[in-house]
Amino acid sequence: MLKEFKEFAMKGNIMDLAIGVVIGGAFQQIVNSLVQDIIMPAISMITGKVDFSDMVLTIGDASIKYGNFITTIVNFLIIAFSIFLVVRYLNKLNKLKELGELAATKLDKKGRLKKKKQEETKEAEVKPITKICPFCYSEIKYEATRCPHCTSELVEQKEKNTK
Repeated sequence: MLKEFKEFAMKGNIMDLAIGVVIGGAFQQIVNSLVQDIIMPAISMITGKVDFSDMVLTIGDASIKYGNFITTIVNFLIIAFSIFLVVRYLNKLNKLKELGELAATKLDKKGRLKKKKQEETKEAEVKPITKICPFCYSEIKYEATRCPHCTSELVEQKEKNTK
């Protein structure tokens, strides 16, 4: 049982998750500092309030700290937007990787598929594999210069077809 737990804990996904939690905690501290030390004082100057954390609604003995709630909402919005930008970028990288594997597709500068021109979509002309001998009407290979059935020379016919 201990061996199974060790295998589970050392799997790449668990380690990635642990690293993500640690980095997320550090990122949360950065965002908290940004909101409390820069954004909220700027909003306080605009609204005329000195400190949002002092904004309290007192009813009887109960106090509702709506200033802290506003600060928490701003924290959440910044973190959610940052995560959105990272996920969007990673999805774009995955899309580019998938599309890069397809040799026939081309991308523009923004990573979108280019529209194919009509010239590119035209199918290449396919040479026929066989033809009919004009002398004996047998089916023969297209590149043949002499009919294997009637032994007629087909050089003239080939020259006419290539012109």
